[in-house]
Amino acid sequence: MFEVGVCEAGVCEAAFGEGQAMSAKPAVRTSIRATAIGFLAGALSACVSTPPPPLPQDQMSRTQVETAPADLQLLCADAAAKASGADSSKILPVSSSKIDSTTYRVELDASGKKTSCLVDTEGNVKSVQPT
Repeated sequence: MFEVGVCEAGVCEAAFGEGQAMSAKPAVRTSIRATAIGFLAGALSACVSTPPPPLPQDQMSRTQVETAPADLQLLCADAAAKASGADSSKILPVSSSKIDSTTYRVELDASGKKTSCLVDTEGNVKSVQPT
């Protein structure tokens, strides 16, 4: 008839009898699978995160440098060509920066010879010197 507390092959047959305890085995497997899938989904969702918001413009890692306008860079290239006697098409501006409110420094390359030029915002070349 009914045996209480009999365990065979890891499945305990409670007060339901021999055939009834076997139907609990697939239910346990399904429950274990669902739990495992839940843990896996939780672990994977923990790995996905939203990117941090971008930094405000004033906190960027690059410093903001104001470069000389193109026309002032070309004026420096022309002045450097005249000072060195070189062809102005061979003198290239490579960098520039604002020194104060009215003056820019333009770094030039004249076929491998480095030159520095100071020019104001009105287009007046203040100096051309080899570096």
